Amino acid sequence: MILLLVSCKTETSKSKAVVLMGHTTIVKIKNPSSPNSSLPRLFSSGEDLLMSWVQNKDSIANLKYSKFNGTNWTAPTEIISGSDWFVNWADFPDIAENNGSILTNVLQKSAEGTYTYDIRLQLFSKQKNTWKNNILLNKDGKKSEHGFVSILPYNNDSFFVTWLDGRTLVDVPKENEQMTLRAAFIDAEGEISNDILLDDRTCECCNTAATITANGPIVAYRDRSDTEIRDISIVRFVNGNWTAPKNVYQDQWKIPGCPVNGPAIDSFNGAVALAWFTAENDNPRIQVSFSEDQGKTFGLQYRVDSGNAIGRVDLVMIDQNNAVISWMEPDGIDTLIQVLKVSSNGEKNTPITVTKTRSERSSGFPQLELVGDTLYVAWTSLEDKKPAIKIASVLVSNL
Repeated sequence: MILLLVSCKTETSKSKAVVLMGHTTIVKIKNPSSPNSSLPRLFSSGEDLLMSWVQNKDSIANLKYSKFNGTNWTAPTEIISGSDWFVNWADFPDIAENNGSILTNVLQKSAEGTYTYDIRLQLFSKQKNTWKNNILLNKDGKKSEHGFVSILPYNNDSFFVTWLDGRTLVDVPKENEQMTLRAAFIDAEGEISNDILLDDRTCECCNTAATITANGPIVAYRDRSDTEIRDISIVRFVNGNWTAPKNVYQDQWKIPGCPVNGPAIDSFNGAVALAWFTAENDNPRIQVSFSEDQGKTFGLQYRVDSGNAIGRVDLVMIDQNNAVISWMEPDGIDTLIQVLKVSSNGEKNTPITVTKTRSERSSGFPQLELVGDTLYVAWTSLEDKKPAIKIASVLVSNL
């Protein structure tokens, strides 16, 4: 892996108002990514929007990020690059900021096998103004899968990290092979603490999701029962201890393999909103449910899609009682990225189509984030010969 120089130069990539899919409320945002870029990830610092992405050039993958203040982007910062990464449409770098410090990750191959890679963290220290790279998150030493990382700021200058860990997929009898869920905390120096097993049997390749409440982190993920029921579960960090895994709803979706369709979760004060995809009874759909007690219990579930959804959900809470969800669904021969405002009582506004996209895996997972009163949506466009990152915004008041 190669460390690249950090650039602090600012460029003036201003936003441009355009009409997308007939909605004048949608604003297309020019962004600093170059052609052949994909896998955008968004994070809101409360004041700025951070976006990370991967740019491929020949056999080299580059992890980059930039900040947007609502008018201008900073020049892209090249964090790190490598020719030995596992670059995947569903399992891609996350990014978070805490008081100016930044944590992100890549997946580095550990052996020749397709699914043998470790999680390497990259930490920028605001105090030292330096990057500390290649921090090994999973310490098991197993040549197996480790990925689907979720990163959040946690207290002072620390971070919370959760991931899927395949250390028990290898070197065990076939009947004991399991994907697991783990979590840890990363301090300002990059030291890892409280590495713990949260669930010893999960779906193999659905993304994790997490949010921070007053009690502590909540992790949402796709579980896996002994009878191949793969519904959404959560674990909560309460009074310094992790709760046992608990199904949010028993959809009873029985499927013999991983659907590559994890949940999304967010919180606002004591409220929590959770969105997920299920195809139980051959009925693909997007569900959402709200909690008023920091995830201890959830209320009714509401369907938000128009029918036959593809999934790939994201979600942000905009206040105590409302959330906005993004997802992909078909429209004839087209595929749409939709956003919808939904209330905890089940009231739903009319979905807004952000753009047409394609259902191929390389179109990735659209990303949704809130900064102030503006929602941002990022996605990988396959319109041209090379993938490109597109971003649009919409005011919450226009949803």
